[in-house]
Amino acid sequence: MQLKGKVVLIAGGSGALGQTVMPVFARAGARVITADRNPSSAQVANRSAMKADVADEADVQRLVKDVIRETGRIDALVNLVGGFAMGRVEETDAALWQRMLTMNVTAAFLLSKAVLPHMVERGAGRIVHVAAWAAVEPFPGAAAYIVSKSSLLALIKVLALELSGSGVTVNGVLPNTIDTPANRASMPQTDPSTWTKPESIAETLLFLVSEAAGQISGAAIPVGTRVGTKAADRS
Repeated sequence: MQLKGKVVLIAGGSGALGQTVMPVFARAGARVITADRNPSSAQVANRSAMKADVADEADVQRLVKDVIRETGRIDALVNLVGGFAMGRVEETDAALWQRMLTMNVTAAFLLSKAVLPHMVERGAGRIVHVAAWAAVEPFPGAAAYIVSKSSLLALIKVLALELSGSGVTVNGVLPNTIDTPANRASMPQTDPSTWTKPESIAETLLFLVSEAAGQISGAAIPVGTRVGTKAADRS
């Protein structure tokens, strides 16, 4: 699954998951461009960091133009942007509801929309979004989070249908609770041995971007043990 010469835009590359994902792609030979509101200063070979607000349509369009201007093309978009919040429906105010939708589905919509004209024109491209297993098997107490991640799954399926035959594939991964420092700190009494390892997510994303996955589109691939949970990656 070598990506030598490929340009991969990783949104949310400075987050906890991104710190694992971006070096995996760099080691596979990709030119990695990360996009974050507050880019990290982590030194990774073949990686460039760009500042962008992926919830702002104008800024996302500007980001994509800048990446193409600098590298000549975008072969893949890997979207790691997301957020988590607890709260049953009656406990969730409109501001929290909107924040979850913005982080978990609107950003994915804006990023996908921005790269699509370029990819369709080239007749090739990969788009991969990180959703959540809770979107398939919900649990009570995180209404806005689960609804927003479920909406992301619908977006993935709609895009895959719209892009059928274009050479552009759209897929998602469904991790369970991700083993990050933030999750360990927030759930010190929970055994993290069954949580999803960031390395497993990174390798799955790498596969979906590779040539080997050229005939896979509209898939939502579980990563990690599929058990009931009341937490998710908060990166």
